[in-house]
Amino acid sequence: MGLFALLSESRWYLVATVIIFYVSRKYRQYNRLKAFKGPFGTGFSELWHSRAILGMETHLRYAEVCEKYGPIARIGPNDLMTSSPELVSRMSAARSPYTRAAWFYGALSFEPGKDHVFSELDEKRHARKRQQMAAGYSGKDNPSLEPSIDNRVQELLDLIRTKYLSSNKSFKPMDLARKIQYFTLDVISDIGFGTPFGNLAADEDVNKYIQSNEQGLRVMVAIFAFGITKLSKLPPLAQLLGPSEKDGYGFGKMIATAKQYIEKRLASGAQGRHDMIASFVKHGMTKDELLTEGVLQVMAGSDTTATAVRTTMLCLMTHPSSYWALRAEIDATVNSGKVPASPGIIPDSVARNLKYLQAVIKEGIRVHPTITEIMPKTVPPEGDTFELDGKQIFLPGGANIGYCAWGIHRNKDIFGEDAEIFRPERWLDEINEEQLNRMQRTFDLMFGFGKYQCLGKNIAMIELSKLVFEFFRNFDMEIVNPEKPWTSTNTLGVFLQEDMWVRVTERTTIP
Repeated sequence: MGLFALLSESRWYLVATVIIFYVSRKYRQYNRLKAFKGPFGTGFSELWHSRAILGMETHLRYAEVCEKYGPIARIGPNDLMTSSPELVSRMSAARSPYTRAAWFYGALSFEPGKDHVFSELDEKRHARKRQQMAAGYSGKDNPSLEPSIDNRVQELLDLIRTKYLSSNKSFKPMDLARKIQYFTLDVISDIGFGTPFGNLAADEDVNKYIQSNEQGLRVMVAIFAFGITKLSKLPPLAQLLGPSEKDGYGFGKMIATAKQYIEKRLASGAQGRHDMIASFVKHGMTKDELLTEGVLQVMAGSDTTATAVRTTMLCLMTHPSSYWALRAEIDATVNSGKVPASPGIIPDSVARNLKYLQAVIKEGIRVHPTITEIMPKTVPPEGDTFELDGKQIFLPGGANIGYCAWGIHRNKDIFGEDAEIFRPERWLDEINEEQLNRMQRTFDLMFGFGKYQCLGKNIAMIELSKLVFEFFRNFDMEIVNPEKPWTSTNTLGVFLQEDMWVRVTERTTIP
């Protein structure tokens, strides 16, 4: 009997074997996490998760899952989601045996084989990179960090005064979302590369960065949703699907732009320079590492901070009591002589001690987290037992556990029954110190925790404090269209926001 004849007669046995193998594998996958409930089908397929990603509202879908199925819920065959701040802290603690989930972080490198600090999976290399970059981000090696931010704040205030002030006789609408993005891009390029992109000076997206970023993120949404992240990193497909510096759009265009600035900065040398590049070189980073981290620096350092400023301003403009309470604190601070008269910019040391201003910023970020992707961690091979609500929960080794930002930061047990409402006063309750401490610990998760804490947290808080203060010292702002205050789209946890049209008028009396 020939081979083909034998195979033909055995084909149904082969088909049956394949089916049995497939079903057995799926059942084992389901069985490992059967203790955790989730939407229909999540025990056997990624379909639910893919639809959530394509819907570009993952922050809401993840929160709904945790609300319905509990603080640890299932969203895929090997994927869980948690709204427990204690579990998130446990996974990210300095000596935690949990590691970054390869399916997510491994796909975030911009170029195959070149990991940045956010995509690095090797824990030792990740720790080394953080140590090399910490001084640059904290400002220890960069005494001009705060003055650089002050210059950009003043440039934004001047732009508004020059082109976008309305009056009783004229209306000049301004897209606040776009101007804030110009600001954050110019700040991060200035303190990172030693020169701003020039968006504020030109009042436009000079390098088409914003456009390229939006295009790149939408491509990434499709790659993640269709589960081809690993394939997209293979050399043949990476060349076809991945970003290229020759591209005229998307991440390729971003990479090319960032590299041009870094190359120019490196050519000027480090003599007398006190920016992040100089700090990174001082701490032993190679040129290739500088180029890779520089692209991430621009992306991560602008989008998230811009979202935080927009959200805080939107909350203030739609909550009059908070608007006027903040303005009263600002006026009192200026009148006390603690800050320089306008056009001087408030020092960070003063801004950090303004209780209501800081409460407003915390609350703005809390009700609308700046980044909401799951950033999953993998349970160590031996598994882990975690106590939740008095019960011992076993988490099987190899399972991935994601972070439910919307669920954690709107948790009513932590922030009160009105957790979904913007109310800065909750941070000023001096009666319940224990509750305040728990709120603060939970809020800090917004910037990561432990070995995964965001390096740019300090810079973001300086930008937020200064910009919100100076906006309210100098201008009155109001939303043009209350029914649709902005257009906001969630792309892999990063919010793309625009059309935040406001009417800006000069304050009649500036303290």
